[in-house]
Amino acid sequence: MKVVFSAQGNTWQDKVDPRLGRAEGFVVFDEESRALEYIQNTEGMNAGHGAGLKMAQLMLDLKANVIITGNGPGEKSSEIFSKSNIEIYTGAGEMSLKDAYYAYKDGKLTKL
Repeated sequence: MKVVFSAQGNTWQDKVDPRLGRAEGFVVFDEESRALEYIQNTEGMNAGHGAGLKMAQLMLDLKANVIITGNGPGEKSSEIFSKSNIEIYTGAGEMSLKDAYYAYKDGKLTKL
């Protein structure tokens, strides 16, 4: 299973970015291999419009199962996620990636 965090860095100690479409980057955690991969979100951060749609497409391309973030997606990207099997959890904006992962596993984040 792939868990994707909106992230302010590329390690477990870095903070979750409270933004989603305009997040600094994304950390992809593959639970099976235990590997972390960082993806810079330059396109989303610099987009005048459509950052959420670009992010949603990226999540589909990554085959994400779960997204953990601070705040939820915008209206248009929410529509895309509602038609996919991707689960979104919010409320992790002040946490490290590691703490957010365990909060998710312990059912302490809000599922949209």
